[in-house]
Amino acid sequence: MDFRVFVEPQQGATYADQLAVAKTAEAAGYSAFFRSDHYLAMSGDGMPGPTDSWVTLGGIARETSTIRLGTMVTSATFRHPGVLAISVAQVDEMSGGRVDLGLGAGWFEAEHEAYAIPFPPLGERFDRLEEQLDILTGLWSTPVGETYDYSGKHHSIKESPALPKPIQSPYPPIIIGGGGPKRTPALTAKYASEFNIPFVDLETLKTQYARVEAAVEAAGRAANSLTYSAAFVVCAGRDDAEVATRAAAIGRDVDDLRSSSPLVGTPGEIADKLDPFAEAGVQRVYLQVLDQSDLDHVELFAAEVIPQLG
Repeated sequence: MDFRVFVEPQQGATYADQLAVAKTAEAAGYSAFFRSDHYLAMSGDGMPGPTDSWVTLGGIARETSTIRLGTMVTSATFRHPGVLAISVAQVDEMSGGRVDLGLGAGWFEAEHEAYAIPFPPLGERFDRLEEQLDILTGLWSTPVGETYDYSGKHHSIKESPALPKPIQSPYPPIIIGGGGPKRTPALTAKYASEFNIPFVDLETLKTQYARVEAAVEAAGRAANSLTYSAAFVVCAGRDDAEVATRAAAIGRDVDDLRSSSPLVGTPGEIADKLDPFAEAGVQRVYLQVLDQSDLDHVELFAAEVIPQLG
C-alpha cells in the first residue's frame, strides 16, 4: 500500500507551512505531497488566507527532489482549460516530471461567490469537466510542430500550438474521484490513471470501486491499468492520550474520528483497521493532515504505521 500526504491549506496555511510539510513528507518516505485546490475555508477564519495550488506546487517543486506533487482536486471551474494545461505542464517541468493532476467538477458554491468564479449547475459542471479533460489530453498529446483544434459546447480551440509539453509522456497521471454512480466511473475509465474516493466507509468504497471496475472493463481497458485510492483524515498517536490531544488540536471528537476513519488510533490499531480496506482493493491512501504545524504527526505515521503494513 502506497501512502501520500494531503493538506487543506485554505483552512489556514502559508506557503512556508506547506513547504515544511512537503519536505517532512519527502524525508519520511511518502510517495507524494498533495494539496486541496480551494479558495475559501470551510470553517474558521482561514487566516492568513488561501494560496493558489499551482503557484504553491511550482514553488515546492523547486525545493524538493523526489516526492510527487499534485492536487486533490483542482476544480474545472477555476481555470480555462488551455491555461490549466500550461500551468500543469510548467510545474511538471519545474519538478522534473513529478506532477499528478487531480481534476473534478467543483462543488463549493461559496468560494465561487467569494472570488467571482462562475458556478453553473451540476450537469453543466460535469459537461465542462469532460470537455476540459478532452482538451488537456488533446493539447498534451498533439505532436510538436502540429496544431490542435477543438469544438465543444463550452470551449473551442483554433490552431493552438499546444505548447508547452509536460515532461511526462504523454502527460501527467490524471486522478478522478468521487461517489457519482454513472458519469464519474465513465470519465475515470476514459481519462484517468487513478480513481480516488474520499472519506467514506468500507461498504460505500466497495460499491463505488465496483462501479469503476465495470466502467473500466466496458471501456476495454486492462483492469490493472487503474490505481484505486482512498483518502481519510489521519489522527495517529503513540498512545490513546496522544491520539486525543491530536483530535483536540483539530477540533474533532476522538470517538467520532475513530468510527469514521481507519487512520485514527495507535499504530497497531490503524494497521488492523486498514487491512479490510486493502482487501477491498485500496492500493494507495491519502492522509488528510489537518494540523500542518504538527510535523511529528507526519513522521510518526511513516515510522510506526507504514512498516506494519508491509
